[in-house]
Amino acid sequence: MSSEYKIVYKGGEDEIVEKKSRFIATVAPVKTEEEALAFIESIRKKYWNARHNCFAYIVGEGQELMRCSDDGEPNGTAGKPMLDVLVGNGLHQIVVVVTRYFGGTLLGTGGLVRAYSSSVQAGLASSTIINRIHGVKLKINTDYTGLGKIQYILGERGIPILDTQYTDQVVLEVLLPDDQVDAVQAEVTEGTAGRAKMEIVDTCYFAEIDGKVEVIE
Repeated sequence: MSSEYKIVYKGGEDEIVEKKSRFIATVAPVKTEEEALAFIESIRKKYWNARHNCFAYIVGEGQELMRCSDDGEPNGTAGKPMLDVLVGNGLHQIVVVVTRYFGGTLLGTGGLVRAYSSSVQAGLASSTIINRIHGVKLKINTDYTGLGKIQYILGERGIPILDTQYTDQVVLEVLLPDDQVDAVQAEVTEGTAGRAKMEIVDTCYFAEIDGKVEVIE
């Protein structure tokens, strides 16, 4: 499993119109297949009078489970193209339902594939997509002479500082992606001639949301 992958932080909805047929895409984050199926059912109830409610979902941190449905559309013209868009965008833990209100004109196989794919892209564009990163909270205890060097190391790597406490020493709490832990600890040790003390206090997931780094579930 990758330590960094894309998820939906906040779902969205958008629609396109092709030859008078309305295609409404509704996107949501899910962690289990049960959540995905419950969401699909809720959309079916919301758009109970629609001709089709096609869906695709990906469940699991490693994309272990993928399912899709054409819901009455010609085989392979709806669910699979929808799922291909999700996979192509590297998304995990997501469900999308595309509701179609038929406009009276047949679109043909290629037209349907394009319409359902474009609908999902529109739905994703209206959602908030984030990179979910697994890492650690690292506490760094340093004297004031080492602070500038540590801040430089963290800044060069774009490492977010969660908290800074100033007493007779300076204590920084930072978030490190898994793949940077060893390198940052080595650089801080070398840069402060071993005076800085470091401790991993927790493991967590985090992401940049609206320009701010936050710990997330």
